[in-house]
Amino acid sequence: MIVKASGGSPLARPQLYRTASISTIALAEQQDRFLQLGELNDLVAFLNSGTKRLEVAELLSKNANVLVAKAADKIFVGGSAISYLERPQASFLSKDDISSINSMQNLSGNTQSDIFDGVASLFNASDSLPPGFKPINVVRYGSVRMKKSLRDLDWFLRYLTYAIVAGDPNILTVNIRGLKELIDSACSSAAAIVALREMRRIAIGIFNEDGEGKALVQEYFNIVISEFDAPSLTDKLRKRDSGDLQGLRLPQIYAKAGISQQRFVMKTSLSVEEKNDVIRACYRQVFERDINKAYSFTFSDLESQVKNGQLSIKEFVRLIGKSSIYKKQFFEPFVNSRVVELAFRHFLGRGLSSLEEFQRYFAILSSRGLDGLIDSIINSIEYTDYFSEETVPYLRVLGEEPQECRNWGPQIDLFNYSTPFRKIPQFITLFSDYKQCLPDQHPYGLSNDPLAIQFGAIFPQNRVNLRKKSAPFSKDTRRILIRFGPGIYSQISSPNLRSKSAGSLGPKVFKMDLATRKSYIFENNENIEVDISQVIRAVYIKVFGRILYEEEELSIKKFENQLKDGQISIRMFISRLIKTPIFRALYWEPLYVCKAIEYIHNRLLGRPTYGRQEINKYFDIAYKQGYYKCIDAILDSPEYIECFGDNIVPYERYNTSSTVSSRNLKLNARINPLSSKTLPSFQEFNKFINLGEVKEMRTIANIEQKMMQGVSPRRDQSVIFEVDKNMDKSQKLKIVRAIYRQIFERDLNSFCIGDEFSNLEKAFLVQDITVQQFIEQLGSSSLYCKEFYQPYPNTRVIELGTKHFLGRAPNNQAEIRYYNQILASQGLAYFVNLLVNSKEYNAIFGANVVPYRRFPTLPAANFPNTEKLYNTLTKQNESIVIPSFNSITGNQ
Repeated sequence: MIVKASGGSPLARPQLYRTASISTIALAEQQDRFLQLGELNDLVAFLNSGTKRLEVAELLSKNANVLVAKAADKIFVGGSAISYLERPQASFLSKDDISSINSMQNLSGNTQSDIFDGVASLFNASDSLPPGFKPINVVRYGSVRMKKSLRDLDWFLRYLTYAIVAGDPNILTVNIRGLKELIDSACSSAAAIVALREMRRIAIGIFNEDGEGKALVQEYFNIVISEFDAPSLTDKLRKRDSGDLQGLRLPQIYAKAGISQQRFVMKTSLSVEEKNDVIRACYRQVFERDINKAYSFTFSDLESQVKNGQLSIKEFVRLIGKSSIYKKQFFEPFVNSRVVELAFRHFLGRGLSSLEEFQRYFAILSSRGLDGLIDSIINSIEYTDYFSEETVPYLRVLGEEPQECRNWGPQIDLFNYSTPFRKIPQFITLFSDYKQCLPDQHPYGLSNDPLAIQFGAIFPQNRVNLRKKSAPFSKDTRRILIRFGPGIYSQISSPNLRSKSAGSLGPKVFKMDLATRKSYIFENNENIEVDISQVIRAVYIKVFGRILYEEEELSIKKFENQLKDGQISIRMFISRLIKTPIFRALYWEPLYVCKAIEYIHNRLLGRPTYGRQEINKYFDIAYKQGYYKCIDAILDSPEYIECFGDNIVPYERYNTSSTVSSRNLKLNARINPLSSKTLPSFQEFNKFINLGEVKEMRTIANIEQKMMQGVSPRRDQSVIFEVDKNMDKSQKLKIVRAIYRQIFERDLNSFCIGDEFSNLEKAFLVQDITVQQFIEQLGSSSLYCKEFYQPYPNTRVIELGTKHFLGRAPNNQAEIRYYNQILASQGLAYFVNLLVNSKEYNAIFGANVVPYRRFPTLPAANFPNTEKLYNTLTKQNESIVIPSFNSITGNQ
């Protein structure tokens, strides 16, 4: 099968086992409810037994070698079975673990004496042997099989300890069920049962004095033996009734390991509360939420008919799907393609499987409407096979049944909680991509590559129109590269064209003659002698992509001198530059290995890689032999030697079509090659300059008049109140009223405000405090707090604060966030103190000027915001002038 498109998907991690806590919480989460008292008690009991479970698991782990040895001695004869048990690798163990392994019989407490004192009695009182059991001779069995058998016994015990700690035997079911047939083909299942029984008996003997631990060990050992003896699970098949749908098979252990979906089936024998649970399950499946609990919506008549047995669950689901609530939620806001996808999720528990299926149901929706679509789905054979009449539809997710690979990504997205918020159809877009020969997009997703390379690793830094939808390019897919120069040179991997110069149509070529120590630039089919410093500069630009800084040049100055003296060639010079820490820090260490190889390959060989095979070759060298060997492999390659030799600076030979088109974009926009128009002449350009010259005599008054065009006359009409030492009392009272108007936006003399500000006014009139100090005290007063702090959110308080104390609106969101932190942590008084004593306040108003309305011009948005802030009546409008987010209309 050749995959041509992908819908993209998150990383799928199949659940390997369940725990007691996960199972309990998942059950409540599926029903959209809190944990009930009985479930909470079970969780409390499990958590309280955690210490005991860990003690039991630790003691079994310490005695693991003894348990395995005695079980092996029960079924193997003719040698020492325990000598074939492979110990864990020491590199993964601590010193304590290694010492405990070396002294496997050094057990804690009285356990050791209990085991070895009663070994004889334990073997004498063995269980009845299963039919077909025969002791196995160690020599005839072979060392390889012995190691595998001892390892399997150790694995059984290890899984037992996992299950004890997890509190759920599910891990035993998943990993042990079905091993009987496998062991029968290699050894003897009867011998394995005898060994497991022996391990159980010895383990129980360890916990003779611990009743709780003994019960745990016996319970889980019984599960191990019963699961091993049980037949293997059959694969789960996905039924299909059409040739365009995939028939799939899934091992049932995945379903056993995962969190299974609950089945709700309506029966007449159920209690009222249980019937209500079934009805709520219908709501959660169809509406993706419990509409009764969330919005107090109910279908009382339909619910009563379902409870009385007059209406089946199948018909109940059909009717609520045709309701006005469902149409409003999942039909009216979406296009028809998305409606079909959502209907499949709600009524069949899966996504669309093929383009033919989509076309069939899309035609039904277009001709018969939503009611016809729901009838077609519910009346289908698939619905009857899976849900019948009384089963509530459920999501057939990963682990519940096999999932199709061709719609893997959209299928997983469809099961997410955020599905109703996604307006764009996914399945039809994916199916249309299958019709294309090769997707025109990045193999790891659109807009994920900051370099125009289109192969390599994922780079999520580019967040503009980022998509996870990928194009599955195989290792045999090859790029189409365009050669610089004549079109006849655009051959793929033609050795005879590698060293062929593109002539005047190609890039400039810098080269050096070691014999004469002269440097040349090949341009317009002729060699022009240049200084060697130009060649070195060209090497820097080609290798590093820029000119080096002076500090960077100091570390590689010795390489320059060697090149100038003719001691090394240009190829050796480039090799030493790329191996420097400067280049590694720029293009190797911060990048993914694949991306770094792409960049280095493009720089050294003058072309992108052809495909995954070429990347894999250099990736393998970098992984096994290191970075330096990877560089040497490129520079010593036949292609490099034939194209550039030892003394030619690498130049760009090939490029991708998208890079070529992007480079020609501006040129094509300015000059239409199909147009017969020529470029404007110099006289026409000069005419534009002449028209802009000033030919009239302008006076200073005329210039000032032109400068004031478009400026509001209110700037000149504003009165600035400033305190002077020679002012009398009446003039100072005018300034007090101006301060009140600026801070409180009204004249307080017309109101009865008590004597709260009388002491401040007296201190100001006798010049004990300045205007700046007076304003700071007013901003910290209880009246200002009551009028402009308590009724508003912090963002509005910040806008009013900058208006009253700085005469402008906030500059930007960064300033609002800064003052918001001040307000939240320090309070209003500190916020006012920060404004009044800021550098901006001191520079503009100083200590003796009353703040006034300013007309700031920078940043650009500050002038209209200040205009809006001053033209808005504060008490009649509580809206925020500078919102945090722009308002968006339409479906999101």
